[in-house]
Amino acid sequence: MTELPRVLYHHRTRAFDGQAVHIREMLRAFEGMGVPYREVALVRQREAAEGGGSDGGLLRRLRLPRSAVECLEILYSAKGARMLRRAAQGFRPDLIYERHALHCEAGLRAARSMGVPLFLEVNSPMVREMEELGLLKFPRRARASERRVLQGAARIFVVTRVLGDILVEAGADPARIVVTPNGADLEAFEGAAEAGRAFRAQAGIPEDAFVLGFVGFPRAWHRLDRVLEAWQALGALARNSLLLIVGDGPAIPPLLEKARAQGMEDRIRVTGALPRSRLKGPVGAFDLALIPAINAYASPLKLLDSLAAGVPTLVPDQPNLREHVQPGEHALFFDPGSKASFVQALRDALEDVDALRALGERGRRHLLERGMSWEANARRVCEEWRELETRS
Repeated sequence: MTELPRVLYHHRTRAFDGQAVHIREMLRAFEGMGVPYREVALVRQREAAEGGGSDGGLLRRLRLPRSAVECLEILYSAKGARMLRRAAQGFRPDLIYERHALHCEAGLRAARSMGVPLFLEVNSPMVREMEELGLLKFPRRARASERRVLQGAARIFVVTRVLGDILVEAGADPARIVVTPNGADLEAFEGAAEAGRAFRAQAGIPEDAFVLGFVGFPRAWHRLDRVLEAWQALGALARNSLLLIVGDGPAIPPLLEKARAQGMEDRIRVTGALPRSRLKGPVGAFDLALIPAINAYASPLKLLDSLAAGVPTLVPDQPNLREHVQPGEHALFFDPGSKASFVQALRDALEDVDALRALGERGRRHLLERGMSWEANARRVCEEWRELETRS
């Protein structure tokens, strides 16, 4: 039997969004492989998921000034390192696997004191993002901390090559970067088409309706208003289409208001936020999943979910998404800088529904062939550890 590492999995995440999904799925994958692990965190995501979630405690409910939040993040490094050292007692970890967070050096400090490698999982260029948003209160300290952690990590797991290149600019060694896109849960979306038909019937969606779908927490920058613009441009061709939003977010009220002003409010349905265990039906009900906008480095979970469900997706033509799918082969693409391109892509979809369904089938096969799963990511972590052990 191939030797497996003993893993201390550390994170500072108390949210129950896409971050939590990543954590829980990786832990589940480690468990499925038989990898011994301990989750070290302020809120353990596996326990919270089994118990129906949590609000993350008092600090999460408080609305502290941004400077105070960053001070707490800085102070956490010492606390987190102590938590890791306590968890290591009697466990004898072979590595620390840490989900990177702003100002967080807990994993690096603990790894050095234990003499084990730090494997760092990075899902966004946090320092750069926070600076661009004007939210970073201690930029020099944040940049220095980020550089120390990037340079101290034995391996850096990133969701796209685009993100990896950004981290190299921030000080990471390119030889230590490993690309592991977000994974898909194929089992969770098995039988999505049948579940989608049942959902349509339950929700009162007409059988001949063409359902455009969005999953997530929509904000203004997601540009769901592009759907209304496209409906106006397409006229009668889009008359039977409706938008199904699976989630809740600040962009929904203004979108509904705009739809009412245009006489289209009956063409938008909103389910509200749903747990991932209930996504199969709504996603299976989509004729075309939508990603009207996405940041430049992401590996979007919603794309992988729709691929797993065999549902075609309309995505902006960006390098990070071309790492996952190719235009016309596994997804529909549009130029994110062109309104006309989005409209034309939707026109193509409406005019040839059979071709669209075939695209969805190819997308699912592509996912299977590439092995884009959480299990594959967990295996890669183990392989990288074994390679380090061989060298040492």
